[in-house]
Amino acid sequence: MKFFALPVAAGLASLALTTAGAAQDISTNRVAAKTDWSVFVEDDPNECWSVSAPKETVNTRDGRVVAVRRSDILLFVFYRPGDEVKGQVTFTGGYPFADGSTVNLTIGDDQYELFTEGEWAWPASEAEDAQIITAMKRGVSAVLSAQSSRGTKTQDTFSLLGFTAAVEDAQKRCGG
Repeated sequence: MKFFALPVAAGLASLALTTAGAAQDISTNRVAAKTDWSVFVEDDPNECWSVSAPKETVNTRDGRVVAVRRSDILLFVFYRPGDEVKGQVTFTGGYPFADGSTVNLTIGDDQYELFTEGEWAWPASEAEDAQIITAMKRGVSAVLSAQSSRGTKTQDTFSLLGFTAAVEDAQKRCGG
């Protein structure tokens, strides 16, 4: 399976411009597998990330479960020392999100709101990234709920088994 490396920038504006305007680099450089999470490393630029695909996906329209076509659905945590990115949570839902919508992230009793741009979503600040990572280390699953530009509601459930080991491995490999 190939994963896409999201070119991550330190600021949210840079992230939005980078993800919206550039084609993603394909990476097959998996350096570790930690239960349901994998760790990837790239050298140019130096970037490390942990990533997982959902264990369950439910798509609904008008309250009914529907089959829809989506590209890769992935939840990432990035480290990119050259841009001072230290644990940036990023989600791609495999479709363009509805304009002006947010993605709701639930981990246990904790809830977070991710901002969207095209097919990508991320927290509003580095502090919120850190809060989410802490919650993910304690949690069993992460559920991301969103709405596509076509009105389909999606709910993607990610296992957090292996998350702590994967995120700490990625952080260590990128000098964290």
